[in-house]
Amino acid sequence: MNNIKNKELMLALGRRVRYLRKRKKLTMEELAADAGIEYKQLANVELGKVNTTISTAHAIAKALEISLGKLFDFELKK
Repeated sequence: MNNIKNKELMLALGRRVRYLRKRKKLTMEELAADAGIEYKQLANVELGKVNTTISTAHAIAKALEISLGKLFDFELKK
């Protein structure tokens, strides 16, 4: 059960990052560079393939010019 919840959280965060990135009209390459992370790492976050670290999430939020709280402002699909 816990693995299912983790996967749902990872997918929800990925959708949120993609939404915010596109809203700012940034490419994945641009956001990754602004956040100081590898493109592949950002791609894996957006695809919900990795349970990212809080420091990576913070770097993404900072690059998007939002708070960490805003980055995690999403609801899980039921």
